Amino acid sequence: MENLKVIAHIKCDFTTKFGIPRQSGLIEELQAKIIMEPAYRDPAAFRGLSDFSHIWLIWAFSESKKKNWSATVRPPRLGGNTRMGVFATRSPYRPNPLGLSCVKLLDICYDPNLGPVLTVAGADLMDGTPIYDIKPYLPLADCRPDAIGGFAEHTAGTRLQVIFPAHLAAQVPADRLSGLTAALAGDPRPAYQNDPLREYGFTFAGLEVKFKVTEDILTVTDILPDTFKKS
Repeated sequence: MENLKVIAHIKCDFTTKFGIPRQSGLIEELQAKIIMEPAYRDPAAFRGLSDFSHIWLIWAFSESKKKNWSATVRPPRLGGNTRMGVFATRSPYRPNPLGLSCVKLLDICYDPNLGPVLTVAGADLMDGTPIYDIKPYLPLADCRPDAIGGFAEHTAGTRLQVIFPAHLAAQVPADRLSGLTAALAGDPRPAYQNDPLREYGFTFAGLEVKFKVTEDILTVTDILPDTFKKS
């Protein structure tokens, strides 16, 4: 890890891990920006990238508190009790805490102060996550229609119906509402938590979003200012 250089950080609406989509590409209503570090803002480095619709991001699980890796982990989608080999999962508790995400490239804007800024959709990263590399997605090599997804194929989960009271929805910035609604529909709860009386919450776009789930219906119960918002 000492030889890897952070080339960028992501700027998005999730300031904590809870609520982030479980995989990249699941919720394309969510947009984020990739801000390059000063040493990597040469526009020439991005020549030709706008011809690609999707890109790969290689990044670090920078907020992982567990420093030691484990040969087996408990995937949340298996209820948190079944152990699988770490290399059969995308757990952050790995020998090298690296993540891999495929996102849709929406735009490359050249900012006079920040250089090339990439706008992407479908990211599964937390705000401020360091990025080590960007690579183009190549359909001829990266797409495998006959691939088998192992246990993950059977634990994909279902979409929830979201009830978002109008007076609460009005407190969310208009350009963030569709992304937040889609994130809620993806069921941000851990798979092993299914208490209809429990109120859950996560931070999004400077807000704290509260909700409850009964069967396949999610109801937003409150929208509050994020008291833990980063300065």
